[in-house]
Amino acid sequence: MKPNIILIMCDQMRGDAFGADGNANIYTPNLDGLAAAGTRFNHAYSAVPSCLPARATLWTGQHQWHAGLLGMGRGQGPIPNDYPHTLAGELSRAGYRTHLVGKGHFHPQRAAMGFESAELDESGRMPDSEYRRWFHSQAPEGVTPDDHGVDFNSWHARPWHTEERLHPSAWTAMRAMDFLRRHDPTRPFFLNISFARPHSPYVPPAHYFRLYRDHGTPPPYVGEWSGMHDVPAHKARNPNAWHGRQSDWEIHLARCGYYGDVSFIDSQIGRLINWMRRTLGPEFRNTWFFFTSDHGDMLGDHHLWRKTYAYEGSTRIPFLVVPPPDNASTTRALADEVVELRDIMPTVLDIAGLDIPATVDGRSLLPLLTQPAADWRPYIHGEHCTCYDPAQEMQFVTDGRRKFIWLPRIGVEQFFNLENDPGETRNLTEDPSCRKEIETWRGYLIAELTARDCGWVKDGRLFCPDEALVSPYKNVRRKP
Repeated sequence: MKPNIILIMCDQMRGDAFGADGNANIYTPNLDGLAAAGTRFNHAYSAVPSCLPARATLWTGQHQWHAGLLGMGRGQGPIPNDYPHTLAGELSRAGYRTHLVGKGHFHPQRAAMGFESAELDESGRMPDSEYRRWFHSQAPEGVTPDDHGVDFNSWHARPWHTEERLHPSAWTAMRAMDFLRRHDPTRPFFLNISFARPHSPYVPPAHYFRLYRDHGTPPPYVGEWSGMHDVPAHKARNPNAWHGRQSDWEIHLARCGYYGDVSFIDSQIGRLINWMRRTLGPEFRNTWFFFTSDHGDMLGDHHLWRKTYAYEGSTRIPFLVVPPPDNASTTRALADEVVELRDIMPTVLDIAGLDIPATVDGRSLLPLLTQPAADWRPYIHGEHCTCYDPAQEMQFVTDGRRKFIWLPRIGVEQFFNLENDPGETRNLTEDPSCRKEIETWRGYLIAELTARDCGWVKDGRLFCPDEALVSPYKNVRRKP
């Protein structure tokens, strides 16, 4: 029997937002248990850190240039729904029972993306989603999922306004368990459990908000260069401000809500795994688990909120690969190779014993679960088009130890030693001792953009045209 595979995704979860990553301020016992049972990738990134492009790379296994989306904003578009090869599509064709529960964010919302079936929670984008229909059938008359009063990109936070069981994270776990309860045991399954949190609104059930309200949350990282993101106080008062200086108390409350959402998701993962272990027996012992997120959340770091930035809070993500219990004895606990969302598709197909389509740019991580790879990629290239403001359009290259950032619309370069400065508080571009290293990393970015022949390198130097950078594969699927 082919192995079963469960891919658990969060929306907007930072790479440092669970205990196994060394965060002593957050309570995530079930995620920490998964990490202990498998391999945690310490340098995992979302190369285009916003929902649509990140999910396009995940479902196709392609580099963002080939997937056709370089962000959410200027010159871009929705996720195409006509990719010839998708992760779920390849598994479906091979006889897997494929199902998605939670957030897909496809276009249109009901696009299959290769899945046989789906039950959706698309937050406010889809009033007739399965979650919203179920909520209205269960909640007291007149109560809606939005009555907490916090918008979907706000930095405000408060407890969930009604019963815990009605929270979208509880619904997502419930529907995942129902799928597993009803599926045909003669077919292997691929289940994507896609939580729509901890993406704002930061509104966890009250118990999980209180876990952090009266205790410390870590303060934001604020660099010597972070003043570029400060704004007049009246602009920072905007409930949906993407940048600006909030008070320590406001940032603490936001983190209470965010951490509370993560801890509630953690409890739902524990609920699912405990139930599977008790009731599914041999099927559970033949199931691989993946855990990741589409991107992170700045949470006030450097006076920034949300995502789309090159900084660690936005682009670094959690990434766990957990083999079935009988396979776990040879697993590496920690892998330092730099990996990205496009590596999930080839890894899953490798586990399933399926051919990897020639369109896939990612690499299978299976060899890395047991030993380091001498021939692994030296870095990843990330980017995001103009979204909230032209000043934040960015290009970056990193291996998880060093990071070179270029903000092309304002002509700013940044270089960070992540080993000594994981919060990216010291920009080293003016440090003479780093000049040679910076030249090397700038050269990586120049090589990436030169290979595209897109007009963003001139006379061997980085160059920013006025026009938006758009992939030639935005509307035309790449042929291998």
